[in-house]
Amino acid sequence: MAVEIVMPRFGWTMEEGLLTEWLKKDGDLVKDGEVLFTVESDKALNEVVSFETGILRFPPDSPPAGSAVQVGALLAYIVQPGERAPFEDQKPDATPPVITATANDVTTTAVTPASIQPKESLPAISPRARRLATELGLDVTYLKGSGRIGRIVERDVRAVSLENLSSSVAATEKALPITSVRRLIAERMTASAHTTAPVTLTTEVDATELVHLRGQLKNDPIAATQPIPSYTDLMAKLVAHALLEHPALNARIEGDAIVQSTVVHIGLAVDTERGLLVPVLRDAQSKSLRQIAHEAAALVDRARAGRLGEDELRGSTFTLTNLGLYEIDAFTPIINLPECAILGLGRIVPKQVVVDATTEHLAIRQMMFLNLTFDHRLVDGAPAARFLQRVKQLVEQPYLWLVT
Repeated sequence: MAVEIVMPRFGWTMEEGLLTEWLKKDGDLVKDGEVLFTVESDKALNEVVSFETGILRFPPDSPPAGSAVQVGALLAYIVQPGERAPFEDQKPDATPPVITATANDVTTTAVTPASIQPKESLPAISPRARRLATELGLDVTYLKGSGRIGRIVERDVRAVSLENLSSSVAATEKALPITSVRRLIAERMTASAHTTAPVTLTTEVDATELVHLRGQLKNDPIAATQPIPSYTDLMAKLVAHALLEHPALNARIEGDAIVQSTVVHIGLAVDTERGLLVPVLRDAQSKSLRQIAHEAAALVDRARAGRLGEDELRGSTFTLTNLGLYEIDAFTPIINLPECAILGLGRIVPKQVVVDATTEHLAIRQMMFLNLTFDHRLVDGAPAARFLQRVKQLVEQPYLWLVT
């Protein structure tokens, strides 16, 4: 019996996925557990494996690689050797199926002949492309399809829409399409701004000892083959230490309850070509600096290569974002829902400061701004200030957490 291969759902909010690549061709033998294709969901690239053994067959209207495909849409079949695929037995005028997706399964319903337009008056077009064309007021009769057998797909409608938009703006302007990742970032940032009661606290810290510590780690010949902890890695370790002492900042709201976590999963804001991603460094409180450096470097590499899994992008309890590389001192980070707080790191810069108030002794010290945004619904200003004060102390005296 033929088995349908449909676009899976990765996460309850997913409505469509980008079919990035087929690893098998039409007619190939597929074994149970082999990867069939890859799908780019909101922010992750996912491998889809087969749960059947048989022959892979593509129907004539199967969406090609590079298409945005609705969850539940039919992609292919797996048939047994010698078995005919369902589309091979369909008559030319057979009523086409419509695939409708639900949260838990996929159902197929037949379209009545009265709802089918004559082929000579209506080009082949996917339902999603037709809906988008209707929203944009485009006449599909004049669109050229790039799908299988010339079918008009969503990207064809978007391409024409972008051309129309570009022609309507000044020659000195450039219209760019909103990517799925950028749209998701916008939705989450808007939700954070509208849902939370954000307050930002800023303090300047003396990071001289932290700079010295990293310099010693870099110059250690015995550890030359191991990853050198970055300043973000150092901050992840000491922030995890501080969060165990101040669990009110390692919390989230669930319904009518405030849930405080006993472990620290640090989200690391990473700038990529596709947009801002936040992979999760798990159990930072129990890892050594070298472990954190190794795992964080691997997460950043996979984020920038678009190879993060869904599980690597969720479950964080607190987030770090570092703009020091861009010579930024103070800024207002936005809370990464459903977390309670996020810490923004500014650049480390040498400054002349008073190191002894009694003698008014001046010295050059490595100074850095810390910017804490917290949700006032979960925690008040004083507890948040005490947490930031503790982080400041751990930056200035790293031996306090190195010995634990």
